[in-house]
Amino acid sequence: MSEAAAINHAPDFTSMRRWERYHVNVPIRVIVSRAMKASIFDGRGTSLSEGGMALFAGAELRPGDQVAVEFTPPFSSPPIRVDARICNRTGYHYGVEFLTIDNAQRQSVAQLRQHLSSFTIMA
Repeated sequence: MSEAAAINHAPDFTSMRRWERYHVNVPIRVIVSRAMKASIFDGRGTSLSEGGMALFAGAELRPGDQVAVEFTPPFSSPPIRVDARICNRTGYHYGVEFLTIDNAQRQSVAQLRQHLSSFTIMA
């Protein structure tokens, strides 16, 4: 098989995602709790799906680290905070998976998605 033919048969991993991604550009906070100390980093959410989000934050995090992602909706007082796990990292760009362990977490994630969906950037 020629190299060109092999390339044509390569799987298209973008179509294999569990959920559709939406581009956003919103301010967020990343809260990291370690050894009785919490650190808060300002960042930007750059894409959103039902299961997680991509974000940029000036923090030294590793895949597997557990964090909280916080978003404060405009004209609304309480911030929405969801637990997440770092799945991947490139520089200070992170991919996080929302942790929906119980009903309260599922409701927080649904509320976050609802608010952030209004910030979707149309291509």
